[in-house]
Amino acid sequence: MLKSAAVILFSLFSFNALAQRLTIEEYVEQFKDIAMNEMRRSGVPASITLAQGILESENGNSELVKKSNNHFGIKCKSNWTGESVTHDDDASGECFRAYTNAADSYRDHSDFLKANQRYASLFKLDPTDYAGWAKGLKKAGYATNPRYPELLIKYIEQNNLQQYSLLVLNKLPETEVAAEIAAGNDNKIDQQATVSESRPLPAAPIASVSPEAGKIISINNTKCVFVKKGTSLLAIADKNNISLSKLMEFNDMTEDGLLDKDQYIYLAKKSKAGEQEFYLVQPGETLKDVAQLKGIQLKYLLEYNNLNADSKLIAGTKLFLQPGLQNAVNKNKVHLVGPKEGLYSIARTYNVTVQQLRAWNNLESDNLKIGQEIIVSK
Repeated sequence: MLKSAAVILFSLFSFNALAQRLTIEEYVEQFKDIAMNEMRRSGVPASITLAQGILESENGNSELVKKSNNHFGIKCKSNWTGESVTHDDDASGECFRAYTNAADSYRDHSDFLKANQRYASLFKLDPTDYAGWAKGLKKAGYATNPRYPELLIKYIEQNNLQQYSLLVLNKLPETEVAAEIAAGNDNKIDQQATVSESRPLPAAPIASVSPEAGKIISINNTKCVFVKKGTSLLAIADKNNISLSKLMEFNDMTEDGLLDKDQYIYLAKKSKAGEQEFYLVQPGETLKDVAQLKGIQLKYLLEYNNLNADSKLIAGTKLFLQPGLQNAVNKNKVHLVGPKEGLYSIARTYNVTVQQLRAWNNLESDNLKIGQEIIVSK
């Protein structure tokens, strides 16, 4: 009798343990907002972040996640000064980074990719090019599994993770996504959604994934530190052995004093161009905000967009972060790919040939993605 009771209790415990395991759908629902916030902050596509999280953490069920909140399998490396745990991976007892919560893991994943030069080429890709990102991660050495790109692409396409990147880029209306999910049709969003210049999304809620104040990171290959509102510029300069005048120059500032908002402060001269071709303005952002967020000198941001320092920004505006793009856009007519559109239908619409579209867009295949920009005239 006691033995039977023990078997029943063990069976119930095992059933409960299995029942508590997250499915892919539950994992995505739990972490999609963090992934989208990280895309707004860092430029890492939300689709890629979620796919890596699913793969690396076994939908949040891996032993490593349970003991360290490490969703991306990032090892300590020599420059890691935070908490750590040991875990058997390629070798026994390897050192892995540990985090207080999942949001910290997601943030460190973004910073890890941005700060490492071997991943720099990925940030030059179109943020909707998840296949390019998947292959680039493997090529750069993120994982040893030869099927790594294939698995990431499979998770993205089977679970429609691309929709979250499109949301961040304002290429998929947020209201439409909400309606589809409420109707239980979230697995059809990519096929049914229309590409539109919809109202811009609300700004990302910074509080849920707030950067670690005082931690030196790299944005656009330039060292910077996240600083809280009310911090003295002089104190930042002294702490980092930089003259106040240089610090102000690095950050396009004309007045010293206390910072009026939380922001990144650069410890060296910012770059002349951004890592990505463009940035979509979020509600309430100024030109100075964008320059600081993307690590680009303000004067070049103004030059690339034919703006002056007093220009007001409208949420959803596309700001170019690299030279020559404004002229290219003015010269070439661009079409945003919609659901079920292909090269042949686009060619008929604009009375051009498929061969011309391939040549103008340097296309290696006829496969198009929703939201992709196609040049349709020269």
